[in-house]
Amino acid sequence: MSDILDRIEKQGILTPVLREEFLKEYGNRGMRALAAVGERRVKRYLDFTVVESSTREYVVDEDICVCGDSLFRNRECWHILAVRLARATRSFTEDPSWYQELWTVPEG
Repeated sequence: MSDILDRIEKQGILTPVLREEFLKEYGNRGMRALAAVGERRVKRYLDFTVVESSTREYVVDEDICVCGDSLFRNRECWHILAVRLARATRSFTEDPSWYQELWTVPEG
């Protein structure tokens, strides 16, 4: 975890100063992560953590995300940052179900 996320976790809240430092360090990805956490779009299920975007849901497990930035470009995507930030601020939306049970098989 980065120094800024460690300090946020130690505080337990995202102060205005820490918020600005987070944005300075992570830029646009940080802004998107902050929005996801603030809008309660980071959901922790019994098996996975899921970040909702405007178009779909992204499964995040530890430091791996199913999005293209993470899988194909080997980058720390905003979904991973959102999960780390939610963990640091204890801001998950808890769902006591298994995410795998919600999966559907596409028809075709």
